Amino acid sequence: MTEVQTKVGLKPLHDRVVVKPIEEEVTKSGIIIPDTAKERPQQGVVVAVGPGKKDEPTTVKVGQKVLFGKYAGTEIEIDGEEYLIMRESDIYAIIEE
Repeated sequence: MTEVQTKVGLKPLHDRVVVKPIEEEVTKSGIIIPDTAKERPQQGVVVAVGPGKKDEPTTVKVGQKVLFGKYAGTEIEIDGEEYLIMRESDIYAIIEE
């Protein structure tokens, strides 16, 4: 197993990943979306990664931008910041820029 990586004061267990959701408030055309009309974010940045399962190390790394399901993960708050903790299998793709 690999060493646990983290950018927050949290060490996820097994195949868990902590993601900071990216919330966009302005559409590409410049329209501002009010809080009441916003959907839950589906993109985020990985801030902590667990070591993985016994025979399956995690493949995502801290700092990568990822795409996940609309209702994936559990919302948590650390030092006033919103995060999601989810299984690595809840992540659909790594966004390469």
